[in-house]
Amino acid sequence: MTIDRLRRILTPVIVVAALVGVYLVVRGEGPEAARSFARAEAVPLLAASLAANVAGLVLAVHAWRVLLPGDHPIRGLYAAKVYFLGQLSKYVPGRVWGVLTHVAHGRAVGVPGSQMTSAYVLSLALTLLTGAAVSLAAAPVALPGHWMWLCLPALFFLAATLRPALVTRPVAAAARLARRPVATPPDGAVRRAVLLAVASWTASGLHLWFLVLALGAGPWAGLGAAVGGFALATVVSSLALIVPDGWGVRELTITAALATVLPAGPAAAAAIASRLVCVVAELGSAGVVLGWSRLRPGPGPATPAATTTPTPTAPDTGMPAATTTPAPTVPDTPTAPDTGTGTPPDTAHADTGTAPAPPHGDPHAPHRLTPLGEARVHP
Repeated sequence: MTIDRLRRILTPVIVVAALVGVYLVVRGEGPEAARSFARAEAVPLLAASLAANVAGLVLAVHAWRVLLPGDHPIRGLYAAKVYFLGQLSKYVPGRVWGVLTHVAHGRAVGVPGSQMTSAYVLSLALTLLTGAAVSLAAAPVALPGHWMWLCLPALFFLAATLRPALVTRPVAAAARLARRPVATPPDGAVRRAVLLAVASWTASGLHLWFLVLALGAGPWAGLGAAVGGFALATVVSSLALIVPDGWGVRELTITAALATVLPAGPAAAAAIASRLVCVVAELGSAGVVLGWSRLRPGPGPATPAATTTPTPTAPDTGMPAATTTPAPTVPDTPTAPDTGTGTPPDTAHADTGTAPAPPHGDPHAPHRLTPLGEARVHP
């Protein structure tokens, strides 16, 4: 059985199993939790949840964009368009569609495909690294009294931020083994991308915190569980390559993380609501960006430098080009007076500017000299 065939079989099985598990958890207290979201007091929290997720997406666009250093047209609205088109491809199994989308739109504006691939791969690696770091925020609630050992990965993350080569070199080595070499950007660009990615994870996690508050969880305990739990769930679901966007896997992970501050039913309801908020935020943001980009056309391909039309030249015959030497002014030759004898004037020694022609047919005669003013071919 081929890998593709196995993936086509396992993907629906895993998704259905995960969704059934979420349903079994939510069916008891889930309806009550859904009514909590329908209360008037919950509307501002739902709006804040949606706004926080959109803010996280905007920060994610900038975190990816800084990994494309140099002067190129991928910025602003066009950068958002490329990013969101790549995001939409995650709903299809596999990761190849996202990078293909980035490469195609980069080449359309003159950015090499290798540079787009490098930014995509490094962005994916930094997203997983920073997501794992932010997920440590859930440790104090999930592991009370037993979370000090997590300081070690936190120190590694701090060291990787100070020395980005700790991350970029392993990624570049793995890419070379896969015969997909990547070009690492400057350390300053990597540091900015790390900081923006952490801000993106934090903002995105706040959307789950607002949902948890709507269900009655404590604000401070729910903050770490929501922000850290969402980052952990997203990282875990991203590694489930055969499941489109981690459907079911992310919900189960969020439910487990929120079970420390909420009953199982409301925790599962919050996980489902989180999925709905994320889908609305991603599709809505993508729709706005794509619609706006149609009203404001993006940058076109790089135009070639202006060229001048060359002057037509004679075909190459292997000889130097002919040049024209202007004829010097020749004084007028006095005309012999008319003697009336009918004899034409003597022109044998008239200065006409030419040498006497050799006898016809004499092979030893010198070549005829070129008349003055006629084109000469220089040896």
